[in-house]
This record gives sequence, C-alpha cells and structure tokens, in this order.
Amino acid sequence: MGVADPLVQFSLLGEAIDGAPVAVLVADDAGRYLAANRSACKLLGYSREELLELSIRDVAIVDDVEAHLQESMTGQERRGAYDLRRKDGTTTRLRYRAGRTRLAGMSCSIVVGVEAAAGDE
Repeated sequence: MGVADPLVQFSLLGEAIDGAPVAVLVADDAGRYLAANRSACKLLGYSREELLELSIRDVAIVDDVEAHLQESMTGQERRGAYDLRRKDGTTTRLRYRAGRTRLAGMSCSIVVGVEAAAGDE
C-alpha cells in the first residue's frame, strides 16, 4: 500500500488537518459541531469533547445566527470575518473561508479560519 492509496491519503489528510495551524470546524445543517481540529479547540479554549457538544449558536457572535446558518446551506463558498465567544467569555475575531462538503455521506458546512490580528476586518 503506497501513499497514493485512498485509505492512506484519508489518514494522512486527517492527521494533517488535525495538526494544521488553522482552525477547522465542521457543522451539520442544524449548526451542531461534528468535528473540530486541535487549533479550533485551542482558539476557543474548549476540549474537543466540550466543543462537539456545542453548536454555532453557542460560539458565533453574529447579528442573525439563523440567517447565517441558512446562508451556509446554499452551497456557495463564503469568506469574511466574525467574532467568536471563547469558553472563558472573551471574544476573538476569526477570518474564515467556508463552504459545503460531504462527511460520512452527509452534507455539512466546513469553516477554515485564522485568528484575525487586532484591527483586522
């Protein structure tokens, strides 16, 4: 089995994403988190187990979270920045790119982002 084998690629890619220096969050259509990498957990101050008990509603600080969730289901790639509430109650700004993907046979949203520098929009 070489590195080009699909199973090896999935394994390597999964490890690379989990250790990546960017936050990666995957949510279902109801906004519940299905997966989070180590950087996302560290950024938000939650263990992976704690974060996977939450939804976008629990951490995203947006004017209309329901509209934001509906927009995420359109399938169009989105990018921008929004504030997130950490476990300790502080906030941070995330610059992100988001889109739709399939995970374990179901459609879901994936967000990849980095913490914005002070004053960064």
